[in-house]
Amino acid sequence: MKKYFFTMAVLLILLLGIQRVDIQAQRPDYEKYGRIATAVIKEEYPGEAVQDYKYKGRKQMDDRQVLDSFQYKVSVDGKPVIMTVQVAHDLKNERLLSLTITEQHRQ
Repeated sequence: MKKYFFTMAVLLILLLGIQRVDIQAQRPDYEKYGRIATAVIKEEYPGEAVQDYKYKGRKQMDDRQVLDSFQYKVSVDGKPVIMTVQVAHDLKNERLLSLTITEQHRQ
């Protein structure tokens, strides 16, 4: 009887461990750079509310480097402003290469 409970406990622990790995594996690889882009927008516009956020996609620059684009809608002095943040990074070593922000005022 003790062997049965011990076996079930070990099996349960293994299954829970596998489930955690699956959850982490499902995270998009651009998530890290989205957090960086959001932090930069909040730093550039302190006190202004970020109203909307969208991942706009990825462009392959070469075999190792990609460019991820994020779009933010920020209210600046009561006027909506669209901010596009482009993050270039290396897929192999997961390092940030460059970050550019472009601003587009809405009418």
